[in-house]
Amino acid sequence: MKITIVTGAFFPVPPLMGGAVEKVWFALGKEFARRGHEIVHVSRAHPDLPAEERLAGVRHIRVGGFDQPRSLLWLKFLDLVYSRRVRRVLPEADILVTNTFWLPLTERRRRHGLIYVHVQRVPKGQMRFYTRAARLLAVSRAIADAIGAQAPALRSKVRVIPNPVPFEVDGVDVSRREKTILFVGRVHPEKGIALLLRALRLLPRTKFSDWKVKIVGPHEVRFGGGGEDFLRDMKELAAQSAIPVEWRGAVFEQAQLNAEYSAAAVFVYPSVAETGEAQPVAPLEAMANGCIPLVSALPAFRDYVEDGVTGSVFDHRGENGSERLAATLARLLELDPAARRKIADAARAKAAEFAVEPVAQRYLDDFESLLAAASNEMQDRHPLRHG
Repeated sequence: MKITIVTGAFFPVPPLMGGAVEKVWFALGKEFARRGHEIVHVSRAHPDLPAEERLAGVRHIRVGGFDQPRSLLWLKFLDLVYSRRVRRVLPEADILVTNTFWLPLTERRRRHGLIYVHVQRVPKGQMRFYTRAARLLAVSRAIADAIGAQAPALRSKVRVIPNPVPFEVDGVDVSRREKTILFVGRVHPEKGIALLLRALRLLPRTKFSDWKVKIVGPHEVRFGGGGEDFLRDMKELAAQSAIPVEWRGAVFEQAQLNAEYSAAAVFVYPSVAETGEAQPVAPLEAMANGCIPLVSALPAFRDYVEDGVTGSVFDHRGENGSERLAATLARLLELDPAARRKIADAARAKAAEFAVEPVAQRYLDDFESLLAAASNEMQDRHPLRHG
């Protein structure tokens, strides 16, 4: 198959500036190419990357993009500009995968492939306009339900295939385990950073004095963070924590991130993004590295975090969210090492189900089914051409 992957306007590929979508499709593209398919990946240009190159069998084409803005309206305008630039370089293909807002609406040339919309955030009503798309791919059951609710006429086009763990799951070193509570993600209000820091204030200072907290991720707006003022406010909260908080800043290199995951005992991801999260990759990365996830009660986590089995879940909603997070975190920290290891092993086993190879196969099977259906439809419309 000829498959074109188009990722968004704000992060380059390889994921030098982070980005879960960019990580996922960089890994999947390489796996598709390894299996003999012809892959072109179009992404944002970056000063440290050539306009065109071939990596691991994938042809990369890069066009001018933008730093991520604060304004959602401006973001959509920049996505339109980027999508117009992308249309000029699209090659002929069988399948055109994209997570951009405008490309599924503006690209109408069949020779560039069946449009395969990759939905990585809770849709805001735009799905009903994607009538020309061959597939609306949800990365979790929660997102599939949201698409169906917003665009009932397109339910038949919806499928669920999860995000993969974007690195080799087997062979991860998990022997070194420190008394560390880890957060990895954008330092942004929707990630629940304030909720976590308020919870840390409630933990008994003497009881958990041998633990520490590491917060890894960018706060800069251009990387999707909450900005300088938000970081300052969070550091003021952190100064009141019963456990020391270390701010590591952005870490984008996967090997360095894996080292952080595999050294920590507990991974806290208290997202409050009710209309944002689809299927966050960071908790899966932590699980693959044997780090126990503690997540909020968003539906996005249900596909892989089972409370008390592969991790812990707390109810983040309402005025007492920080109290519930503190209580859940305390129970995890109080477990003996053997009990924590049992949950960590279950988490690793669950993460293995999301390895790149099986997830890639599900995508390829879906691509094939769409192409077969399109071929059959063409034969029905023009029987004499195929007689």
